[in-house]
This record gives sequence, C-alpha cells and structure tokens, in this order.
Amino acid sequence: MALILTEEQTMLRDSTRAFMADNAPITQLRKLRDTNDADGYSKPVWANFADMGFTGVLVPEAQGGLGLGMVEAGVVMEQIGHQLTASPFLASSIVAVSLIRQAGTAAQRDHWLPKLASGATIATLAIDEHRKHQPDRIACKAEKTAAGFTLDGQKTFVIDGHVADLLLVAASTSEKGITIFMVPSTTQGVAIERVAMVDSHNAARITFTGVSLGHDAVLGVFDAGAAPLALALDAGRAAASAELLGVADEVFERTTAYLRQRKQFGRLIGEFQALQHRAAELYFAIEMARAAVLKALQAIDTDPTTASEAVAVAKARAGTSATLAVQEGVQMHGGMGMTDEFDIGFFMKRARVLQEYLGDSGFHGDRLAKMRGY
Repeated sequence: MALILTEEQTMLRDSTRAFMADNAPITQLRKLRDTNDADGYSKPVWANFADMGFTGVLVPEAQGGLGLGMVEAGVVMEQIGHQLTASPFLASSIVAVSLIRQAGTAAQRDHWLPKLASGATIATLAIDEHRKHQPDRIACKAEKTAAGFTLDGQKTFVIDGHVADLLLVAASTSEKGITIFMVPSTTQGVAIERVAMVDSHNAARITFTGVSLGHDAVLGVFDAGAAPLALALDAGRAAASAELLGVADEVFERTTAYLRQRKQFGRLIGEFQALQHRAAELYFAIEMARAAVLKALQAIDTDPTTASEAVAVAKARAGTSATLAVQEGVQMHGGMGMTDEFDIGFFMKRARVLQEYLGDSGFHGDRLAKMRGY
C-alpha cells in the first residue's frame, strides 16, 4: 500500500487543519492554562468537534458515526498536534471507542458507541499503575461477589480522567486473566484526583476502594480482556504517534520560518551552513516518522491483529523525531526559545508527555525486538 494519503484523506486533512486553526489554536491552550480552567478543555470546541463528526470518526455508521478508519483518525490527530488542542478526542474517540468496538457485546456497542459518537459521553481507559507504561503488570483487582464484583486498586496517568463520564478499567480477575470493567465516574468508592501535567493537558489519578459492580459492568467476556485491550492500546499508540508527527511538523515549520527572519551579524541566520545542515537532518527525521506513522495506521485498518510491529516502529520513530524537533526548535530560536512568550516550549512539553503515553521509544524498541525474537 502506498504511503500517501488518498484524495479524500487529503481533503480531510486540509479541512481539519483549517478548523483547528480557527477554533482551537494554541492561544486557547494558553488561556486554559492561565485561567486554571476546571475542565482543562473547551466544551464549545468539543461540541464543534461533534458537529463536524470528528468524535464519531471510528464509530460505524450504524451507530451514528462516520465509519472511517485509523488513517482518518490519524489525520485528525496530526492536526491536533499542530495546534496542541486540548480535548478528550484521543482518550474517548479513539482509545475508548476502539476498546468498546473490540471487546463489547452487540448490545454494549449499540448502547455506548452512539453516545461517544455524539460527544455527549466521554470515556477513557484506566490501565497504567506505575511510573512507566507496564500493561502486563496490573495489580488492580476485581473479586467476584454474589452480586457481581468488588473492584480495588489505583490507576495513574488516566488521560482526561477527571472529565470522563465512563471509566474503562483494566483489572486482574485471575492469575493471568484481565477483564475490562465499565465504571461510571460517579460510582461510590471511585476517587478521582486531577493531575496538573507539564503540558497543560488533562490526566488523573484514580483510586477504587471497594467499588461494587454488577455483572453487567463487564465489557465483553469475563477474564478475556487482554486481547481486545492490546488492540485498543495499539490504536492509541498509533494515534499518539500521529499527534507527535503534528507536533514535530509544526515546530519544523515555525523554526524554518524563524531562520528566514532572524538576522545576526547582518545576515539571516538561515544562511549559516551549520543551521542548514541541522534543518535538513530534522526534515529527514520527520519524513521518516511520517512514513512510519502512516504505515502503522494503514496496518491497523487492514488487520489490527497483525499491526503491532508497525505500531511499535511508529511510536518509537515519532517519539525520537518529535524530541529532536522540539530540541532543535528551542536551540535555533536561541534564548527566546526558552521564554514563555514563544510557543516552542509548549510543543516541547507536549512531546515529552506524548513520548511517555502508552510507552516511550525505549519501551517500543524493546517490544519490537521481542516480537522479532531477540
């Protein structure tokens, strides 16, 4: 499959870019940060997201969505990266939707997917429990009771956890079995603490203490959540890779524009060969990431069960390329790059958080090596 967007996908990219620039520019993130906004995202912009159909990009048409694929979702995520838009799109419209589609029963899909497609309900996955992403080490447990289950444990780095209506909680239910539970955020015994992340985006720590759940809280099949969870995690990783690509691309555009404007010693600094070489290396790194990300998105659309290697490559490559982009962006802006007046610092912070989300470059390099037998 060619590593280029189709005409329809290119049109989606262009319209999304214009929408993001008009409705959710970086100035909005500054305002959310400076006012210490209680939600951490703009509800009017989220409503506009829904009106545009973005919130239902992965939801089948039968359940009120657009019925598109991960490539289209990645196109939207890349433009979110360009503007650093704070929204529940990644957590709810991609990861949660993917998990419900993969694990849910027909009745559960019919109930929840239209709500997520409309943007009326926000859902998020609660999986991480450690400082680093370790999806194979889940200590949160659900014990069987006469009425259903009792859930106990803690989750950290839950994206948009404090604004989510529905928590999809990965819990251990046997020695090796994992079950996904659907837990309304207002359930008794659920304590949610908002975390102020360095990039001014939303996350939360969540504690579950003796949470009583009925049998209908199980998403899909009891003790069989590991496989659909792995597929949803890969969807989230590919989407985060697309946002990292958008971050890197925007930083490159801003930096090269600065090189064409800033003068030193009577010359434009873009005329200095050393900076030209660094810009060329950065361009190459970003284009490598672009190809890796698109391949991963296409692989998920073709067959998500065989896409893990491509996703690992994309997340590792996009992470290292975005890190290089923001570091070079700050360096080439000189002392001004370290000031809050310039936006480059916002991109650096966002890239750092996205690196960690669902596994950094080291995690996915190791994961790829293991998949290939090393």
